[in-house]
Amino acid sequence: MPKTLSFIKKRPLTGVIAWLLPVLLWVTLPVAWADSADKRELVFLTWSEYMDPELITKFEAEHDAKVKFLYFESDELRDDMLLATNGEGYDVVCSNGRAIKFYAKRGWLAPISETEVPNKKYIDPRWATAFPMSVEYAVPFFWGTVGIAYRHDLIPEKLTSWKQLFDPPASLHGKIILVKDSRDLIGMALKSLGHSVNTTDSKQIAQAEKLLLAQKPHVRDYSYLSLSEDSMLVRGEARAAMVYSGDAMMVAEHNENIAYVVPEEGSNLWVDYLAVLKRSRQKQLAMDFINFLNEPENAAQLAQFVYYATPNREAEKRLPKEFLEDPVIYPDQNVLAKSEFYRELPPRVQKRYNAVLPRVIE
Repeated sequence: MPKTLSFIKKRPLTGVIAWLLPVLLWVTLPVAWADSADKRELVFLTWSEYMDPELITKFEAEHDAKVKFLYFESDELRDDMLLATNGEGYDVVCSNGRAIKFYAKRGWLAPISETEVPNKKYIDPRWATAFPMSVEYAVPFFWGTVGIAYRHDLIPEKLTSWKQLFDPPASLHGKIILVKDSRDLIGMALKSLGHSVNTTDSKQIAQAEKLLLAQKPHVRDYSYLSLSEDSMLVRGEARAAMVYSGDAMMVAEHNENIAYVVPEEGSNLWVDYLAVLKRSRQKQLAMDFINFLNEPENAAQLAQFVYYATPNREAEKRLPKEFLEDPVIYPDQNVLAKSEFYRELPPRVQKRYNAVLPRVIE
């Protein structure tokens, strides 16, 4: 179903707010727990605007419960929020695939089997097994790609390559928005150079950094693109942005001249998961929530709301043909073959990736 909401999604918090948020949560969450200890309230930590309100209303009515949303604006901030409370204060978390192993090893996650979540049987094994420990501790939610959303009416070139973003033509100078995330930023720069997004080669990482520093004068902002009608891409103040596939379709609702492409070099293939926190005070309700979202009819409705590909095979049978055949939502095999999951890097290599980001964006 087409969205009519205007919102900002996945835009990183910065400065004092980002630093203080985990501290504030640590101070305020115990109070919230005390106030709601005798209530059936489900605390869901997730991206903003990543849920159909109609489905939440339906779940609350069916289970005589209330869903409380807490939002993070980057994977790093989600990690900080969980670290601040040692995984307490939340019932369900939406996580990227790489974090599942980290969370499980810290003892934060409860195992999820088909006994607790019967509708887990509908999940395509490709996505269920995509990351270490994801089968035992999580249920795939959505999957997609990272690509370029751009204003095809404002630039003479048709964008087909990451090289056109990282070594931009004059029409894009000062008109580019890039995500403020080390794996996406460095990963796509590596792709443009013909390297793997998971390289451990220090020379290749250095080449990516050099490319990003050379591009820096042409970048308008390092942030996540606003998806509202006031978005810089909608207004034309930006002409190209690194975005996630479904988000490109959301922002395109406000301007038909916005196109999306997965560059010819390939992309990151990401999977978001739902997991239950081990210290959840509503563990059964949390399992019921994940099971509810994987009822095929509900999963199909949600996929159309957020414009992302569902890993639920039974839900796919209920999706319109035009949705399933949309290459932005369901990229073809050629795109998939050139794309990669992010893998866990050795600590010394991850440290190097992390060191590149501030040198580029500051």
